[in-house]
Parts: sequence; C-alpha cells; structure tokens
Amino acid sequence: MSPEAAASGGGVTVHLLDGTYELFRHFYGLRRFTKGDDPPLGAVAGVLSTVLEMIETGATHLGVATDHIVESFRNALWPGYKTSDGMEPALLAQFHPLEDALGAMGVAVWPMTELEADDGLASAARISSADARVAKVCIWTPDKDLAQCVSDGHVVQVDRQRQRIIDEDGVRTKFGVAPARIPDFLALTGDSADGYPGIAGIGPVKAARLVNRYGTIERFPPDTLPGDARRLALLFKGLATLRADAPLFTNVDELRWRGPTRAFAGWAERLGGTRLLARSQAAPTG
Repeated sequence: MSPEAAASGGGVTVHLLDGTYELFRHFYGLRRFTKGDDPPLGAVAGVLSTVLEMIETGATHLGVATDHIVESFRNALWPGYKTSDGMEPALLAQFHPLEDALGAMGVAVWPMTELEADDGLASAARISSADARVAKVCIWTPDKDLAQCVSDGHVVQVDRQRQRIIDEDGVRTKFGVAPARIPDFLALTGDSADGYPGIAGIGPVKAARLVNRYGTIERFPPDTLPGDARRLALLFKGLATLRADAPLFTNVDELRWRGPTRAFAGWAERLGGTRLLARSQAAPTG
C-alpha cells in the first residue's frame, strides 16, 4: 500500500512508522532468503528502502519511533513483560544502527528509552492530529495496542502486509469495541506479544461483551471480576494504555523530509552500495 492510498484529500498527511516492527519484519523476511546467514545491517537496509519507497510514492511528512532499549517502565509493573532476553543477537545489534542511519537519511527518528516505540507513536499521533494543517495521521503498524489511537477518520492504522487501512469502524469490526476501549479489552484478553496473559476464562467475545455493557473496567460490577481478577485487570490495563505525553516535536514541519544529510553517503556505503544514496538524492522533497 502506498502513502497516497492511505492519505486523504487536502491538507498534510503525517506517516508514523514503528521502526522496531519494521526491523523485525525485514530481519525475518531476509532470513528466508539467506538461510540464517544474517547480513550485519541487512534489516537496516531493508527498513531504509521501505522508508524511501514511501517518500518516492508520496509521503512528505514522516517519523519513526524505535525501541532504543526493549525494556521500559512497564517491566517494573509486571515481571513477565517483554524484554530483550532471547532476542537474536544479529537482530538486536541492528537497533541502534537503524536509528543512526535514519537520522543520516534525514528522517525524524525518536529512540525511546523509558517509554516504548508504541508510546512514541501515540505521542506523535497526538501532537500531529492537534495541528490544524494535518488532514490525516497514518500509523504504519499492525500492533493491537495502537488501535486505541484511531479516531474518526483523522488517525488511522495501516497494516502494510495485509494492505488494509483500519479506521474506527475497522477497530470495532476487528475487536468488537471502540478504539478508546482497547486498553480495557486487552487487559481482559491479554497480549502475548507484550507478555501479559489477561484474565483466565475471558476470551475476545466475552471481553467485548463486558466492555460494551459496562464500559471501563473501573465500572465493572464487583462480581464480574471476583477475587484477584479485578486487581490484575487494572494492572494489565495500565500496561495496555499507551503514553501519549512524550514531547517528541512541537511542529509538524519538523517531520517534513528535505533529503539526506551529508553523513548518509557513508551509511549507504556501509549498507551495501550506492543505490540507497542515489534513490535518496533523487526522491522528491516535501
């Protein structure tokens, strides 16, 4: 799917990418062809090529959030929350080079430390959508928790692999609840990707029914979540609720792509040749 296909008519369209997801996607996609012989910066080159393709096909304002470290404040709240333990060294070694290479290519990049990349995307979506010049914000990731940021056609999710745009109706169709209730829904069902299990005996259908009937978990009748279930549900809701208060930028003009920096020539050489450099120099600037 091209940025033009995801954009609306007039005004600025801001494209926000989950750099960590893209790095994983390219790493394991490349591995299918290399049979485990991982090029040291192969996934980085893949992500940069994807970003350049977006620019070549119409993206003018874009930013990338990354997990500078995988761990975040959520690890102190729940011991089973995702960590970098068990992550393949060849993949983990490409996190920081990706950030540096994106910056050299002239792309706004936000390495998250205490917060996660998803919090960065939520924060960037909030800042962007508050600007009167912005017609649409596209968040390029299939992650379930980002569905809470979707709002009345102004902020949408884009699932690149399935070629699908997810608006408010799409969130309701997929999860059975409105975007604002995604943290309540995930608290009940859990999120295996993030490492919390949800509440035993509550699947997606029951979770949607409870949320639609009572609203937030805080308003559930006491007998709905007996014993320790209520405390756990509220804890998991805290894990599922994205932080949107990171001060990443103040003006969407900071996201306008103006071409590569001088430093990108060196990065292009490290990434395997001059093709990326030639494409970045030829790509239209916003």
